Amino acid sequence: MYAHDDFDADHSTSPTGHVVEALELYGYRPAEDEADPRIPPEDDVIRTAVADIFDALISTMADTSLDFDLDEILWSTVNTFHRAVLRIEGKLDDNEQAQKRLQREQDGSEVKSVQLETLIAIGQGLLDRRDSLELFCETAADIYLRTLGTPWSPRTGSRVNHRHMTAAMIDSRDFLAAKRRADAEVLLPAGPKIAFSGGETTDHRLIWEKLDQVHAKHPDMVLLHGGSPKGAERIAATWASNRKVPQVAFKPDWTKHAKAAPFKRNDQMLATLPIGVIVFPGTGIQDNLADKARKMGIPVIRIGTGSA
Repeated sequence: MYAHDDFDADHSTSPTGHVVEALELYGYRPAEDEADPRIPPEDDVIRTAVADIFDALISTMADTSLDFDLDEILWSTVNTFHRAVLRIEGKLDDNEQAQKRLQREQDGSEVKSVQLETLIAIGQGLLDRRDSLELFCETAADIYLRTLGTPWSPRTGSRVNHRHMTAAMIDSRDFLAAKRRADAEVLLPAGPKIAFSGGETTDHRLIWEKLDQVHAKHPDMVLLHGGSPKGAERIAATWASNRKVPQVAFKPDWTKHAKAAPFKRNDQMLATLPIGVIVFPGTGIQDNLADKARKMGIPVIRIGTGSA
């Protein structure tokens, strides 16, 4: 060794050293392929944290040169939580496929059984994470609505909430069945469906008054509308967000159907068999919806025209 003074021993950290260092820095953190025994944050803690985030952004940016950017920043803040939910949904889908694969591979051995139990525990943990992140998103969306006066919606896709829709898991088949039921209940809300369509207007009082009347008669109603970013349908969507009424936006698929897209959308909306249709004056699109509804025996109410 004396003949090689420039020799330096290998000082790389051993695998055990890496584990010890991680524990010192972060504490115990389960890996992605392990069940996480830690509990999610309390609901009140989540709501307070989200309120603090929005308070900080608004107090910092409002009435400054950044005021014009505030709307987009607040939208992006809600979207951050929404995207986190989507990532967990992707992990849940992977977990479901892994459970199905292990179900087929079960041979009575303890190894396979333990692997399946681990996947079930991981899946339950993912459900808890999704529910907490959805509360983050819902709380942020509520503050967004109160602050800007318009409901938050993603650029594409849907915003759903699965909370309280899954029971304790017993075995893998029960877990998968509960997940499918929860997804179906969220994406196809139960309750009488009311279809709404309208054109350009700012008469929110008239629209809110009529929707309030229908809601009083059908408190568990689901509002169907065309998802227009302005006019009567935007007002109806804002009403639904404010009244906590489930809503489904049937947006025209212009890419697939071109000019026929609004009329195809009308067909899709009526295919859900709503118990009634509310039409605010607009264009031939609204007339088309009303005519088709009448032919199906669905009651049509026209507002703003004095006729029904």
